[in-house]
Amino acid sequence: MASASPSEEPVSRGSLLNSLRVNRRILGALLVREMLTRYGRHNIGFLWLFVEPMIFTVGVTILWTATKSVHGSDLPIVAFALTGYSSVLLWRNMPGRCIGALWANLPLMYHRNIKVLDIYIARLLLEFGGATISFSVLGLILIVSGWLDPPDDVLKVAGGWLILAWFGGALAVSLGALSHNTELVDKLWHPFSYLLFPLSGAAFLVDALPRFAQEIVLWIPMVHGVEMVRDGWFGDQARAHYDLGYVIPLSMALSVVALMTVRWIGRRVVPE
Repeated sequence: MASASPSEEPVSRGSLLNSLRVNRRILGALLVREMLTRYGRHNIGFLWLFVEPMIFTVGVTILWTATKSVHGSDLPIVAFALTGYSSVLLWRNMPGRCIGALWANLPLMYHRNIKVLDIYIARLLLEFGGATISFSVLGLILIVSGWLDPPDDVLKVAGGWLILAWFGGALAVSLGALSHNTELVDKLWHPFSYLLFPLSGAAFLVDALPRFAQEIVLWIPMVHGVEMVRDGWFGDQARAHYDLGYVIPLSMALSVVALMTVRWIGRRVVPE
């Protein structure tokens, strides 16, 4: 068997690095395009990326505080609303932005270096960045102002946040690719996402539910991410229920489905 010549390895490595550089430039250009298309250059421009979710979160926090909402524990309502509603914005907005995204970017498919997955990744990065900055800035402001205690375990909060982003991103790419083939995805996702909101763990603690209800809601993947975020934030103040052995394999399987669906749709895309 003939062995590869010594010169072939540097060439392959150089080709890989060149591909990564090209892909990085493509994603950078798509991010700029998305920000300008969505927010324009007027008013505060791309700052709306995280100001908008901040306004929603603050509004919900004020509403829950004013109505003295019951969430099944004695945890501060401000901290409860911040960790709950910020999590909802993370996993729910990702599919909303990816559904129909390919139709809006079909002319870009004439460029051979731009792939279908690039369109979805650019939108996912924007949504993840906006939700993360909103969550972090609001948390910092509330901590400095004395309305909120610092998180008990920052790494655990970050871990729960990344799990929510992973599941939301895989779901978003799957639904986004399928939506290019049928309008039913767009029609069904919006009411379904509103139905999932009260079941996602944003407005309750799993530990406050009856035993039979706990077993039901723990089948919902987002609940595990929200519970982990709250476990990291509140520590011993709240008893969290989540299973990484369930949500991580599920997110991995959904990621594989997403990549397979994108590949299937990519072969059928006709640029306009």
